[in-house]
Amino acid sequence: MGCGRPRLQPALPGPAGSSSAGAAAAPCSTDSVTAEAGRGSPGCGLQLPGAADAMDLHRSREVLQEIRLPALHSWKKRIMRFKNGIITSMYPAGPSSWLIVVVGVMSSTYGKMDPSLGIIARISETLDMMGRMSSQTKTAVSGVLFGTGLWVALIITMRCSLKVLLSYHGWMFAEHGKMGRATRIWMAMVKVLSCRKPTLYSFQTCLPRLPVPAVKDTVHRYLESVRPLMKEQDFKRMTALAQDFAVNLGPKLQWYLKLKSWWATNYVTDWWEEYIYLRGRGPLMVNSNYFSMDLLYLTPSHIQAARAGNTIHAILLYRRELDQEKIKPILLGATVPLCSAQWERMFNTSRIPGEEADTLQHIQDSRHIVVYHRGRYFKVWLYHDGRLLRPREMEQQMQRILDDPSEPQAGEEKLAALTAADRVPWARCRKAYFGRGKNKQSLDAIERAAFFVTLDDTEQGYRKEDPETSMDSYAKSLLHGRCFDRWFDKSFTFIIFKNGKIGINAEHSWADGPIVIHFWEKIVATDCFQLGYTEDGHCKGDTNPGIAYPTRLQWDIPEECQEVIETSLSSAALLAHDVDLHSFPFDSFGKGLIKKCRTSPDAFVQLVLQLAHYRDMGKFCLTYEASMTRLFREGRTETVRSCTTESCNFVLAMVDPTQTVEQRLRLFRLASEKHQHLYRLAMTGAGIDRHLFCLYVVSKYLAVESPFLKEVLAEPWRLSTSQTPLQHVGLFDFNKNPEYVSSGGGFGPVADDGYGVSYIIVGENLISFHISSKFSSPETDSHRFGRHVKQAMMDIIALFGLRSNSRK
Repeated sequence: MGCGRPRLQPALPGPAGSSSAGAAAAPCSTDSVTAEAGRGSPGCGLQLPGAADAMDLHRSREVLQEIRLPALHSWKKRIMRFKNGIITSMYPAGPSSWLIVVVGVMSSTYGKMDPSLGIIARISETLDMMGRMSSQTKTAVSGVLFGTGLWVALIITMRCSLKVLLSYHGWMFAEHGKMGRATRIWMAMVKVLSCRKPTLYSFQTCLPRLPVPAVKDTVHRYLESVRPLMKEQDFKRMTALAQDFAVNLGPKLQWYLKLKSWWATNYVTDWWEEYIYLRGRGPLMVNSNYFSMDLLYLTPSHIQAARAGNTIHAILLYRRELDQEKIKPILLGATVPLCSAQWERMFNTSRIPGEEADTLQHIQDSRHIVVYHRGRYFKVWLYHDGRLLRPREMEQQMQRILDDPSEPQAGEEKLAALTAADRVPWARCRKAYFGRGKNKQSLDAIERAAFFVTLDDTEQGYRKEDPETSMDSYAKSLLHGRCFDRWFDKSFTFIIFKNGKIGINAEHSWADGPIVIHFWEKIVATDCFQLGYTEDGHCKGDTNPGIAYPTRLQWDIPEECQEVIETSLSSAALLAHDVDLHSFPFDSFGKGLIKKCRTSPDAFVQLVLQLAHYRDMGKFCLTYEASMTRLFREGRTETVRSCTTESCNFVLAMVDPTQTVEQRLRLFRLASEKHQHLYRLAMTGAGIDRHLFCLYVVSKYLAVESPFLKEVLAEPWRLSTSQTPLQHVGLFDFNKNPEYVSSGGGFGPVADDGYGVSYIIVGENLISFHISSKFSSPETDSHRFGRHVKQAMMDIIALFGLRSNSRK
């Protein structure tokens, strides 16, 4: 999820308890004015001698306290970052290793042994030339300097050794369940070199760089991928173009790409972020942003403010762990680390619109969030007395917003529609009307918030009496809402519905789906298992009347800007209403039964989608499956072209009544093995599409035309798919608590006449699907495709003679 190919095409060359400068403070309600006024007044209304001076002194102390606490918090974070930076720079060694090496060197020196082979003596001579120093001091200083140098050399050697070991990917291509001796030795060496407890970013400098594949290999794999999709004459023409490119222009472009790979950390990522995401001028809503859902069957509390209080507190706990780098890096097979770079911009990040390209604004810290409810924007401070608001206190703040009777200001209610539509009008509007005064202050408050929160007035979630309609409505609400009640530019918008259901809408440029899912699973688990609720559904703990009320953001939006808002809303609404989104849980069987087929669950589902698509459309199409390249530093995604010659042969056998079960099973295994091989190639840097994309970017920089690259990048992905991976497998025991299953998440359709499919394999008995298309396309129907998916699941599992364990 969230890794499907984006619709955007390449566009090539404050103090706690007080209001801040980021927002003009206004009382949340008339009650807050009364409360504030009552605090500074003597009990009986009499002005005692010296009372005014005492009040001024008291207020001065309060102001100084409010200045001191944020400053202290800021310095603590700086010290923590510095400390983590030092520790990370030492990895795979640790601070104590320096002492061990130095003590060892000094012990050898005083034992009349010279482990330095004369280097310590030379250092001592140099020190003697620099000034007067006793012989004993010179020996000690020389030993410490040599020991430190030896320690640094050992760190560099260990780091380079680990990088070399992590560059080996042969283990991925070994037969499942069979590990050779060489792989065992390799794995043991990796574990030895990374035995020290790593922090989130410890492995970053040890990860290898993404390799640049050979042009001829990429061209060969490309031709192999399109062979089943082209007629003979078209394939011959494309083969001629490809071979000409591989011999003539390709090597020239490859030279520049190799040059970039030597000095850039990752030769793909910066261009992918810029040209696929930030230079896209179309709407983020539906086309780029993606969503994630709450637990499928369970809602821990149906009180909106309480669920908001607990989950917002859980999010802030996660942010604190992230700041302190206490989140464990993800390891494949408990051994091989994945890149953690995408976590850096999860919080305090906003996408800033520009006429030609957007930018990502990330600040180091934010002490507030902005909450949207009934057309009003509220600024909520996250700290009180130098600590995070507790869950019950945050619930109190959310309830104050829900109870606030004030009306939206002119233009305020639908303001966020600017972030839902085309980027250019929003960029121009921002420059013209939000560059000064209260509008700038309020916009800054949103863009510099830790994240954005929406208290939604609708009730959403799975309803047993009407599962299909309820899930479809839930998914559409998370994907686009009413087009003006999510701030689509924020790194993520956290949504709490009236009945306590929650969800998230994430902007795509800063990170891919697996990072957001890792965060989201931890939030839901913290909410359910760590924080919990009282018997009546409220957050645990006590309210705190001393906490300042949320403050309304103030706006002065002119009529000209309001017209732009209405125009943006109209175009966004057309896009949203055109989305045909079908979400459903498939519970007839799941991973448990699929594993008995001795195949990868992902390969199984991909072949299901190929069969379902052929039955739906009567033809094959170019298929995108998102894979990750985070085995490499700053890696993001790669494409697995799931429609292969082998998968087409299997699908044709399934629709041919003359084919026997044995023939179909043989073709299934060939197709499954081919898919797994392509997935492994993509993960290990030998994919097709990112290499061709970068070659295309180079050709544009050099102002040379390539008919081959132009055709390749113009090909539509009419079936775009992505698996939502479970990141915290140990957080939920599905055998003991089957109700704690995730609904996964999804994204909008990539092609106007195609499907977007996201799926999550949960536990042993559930797979949730999210299928999107467009009502305006006469060829597609998400519900029809969903029926084909269910039937294909049953038909393929039947080949193995296995019975489903339906929960119905």
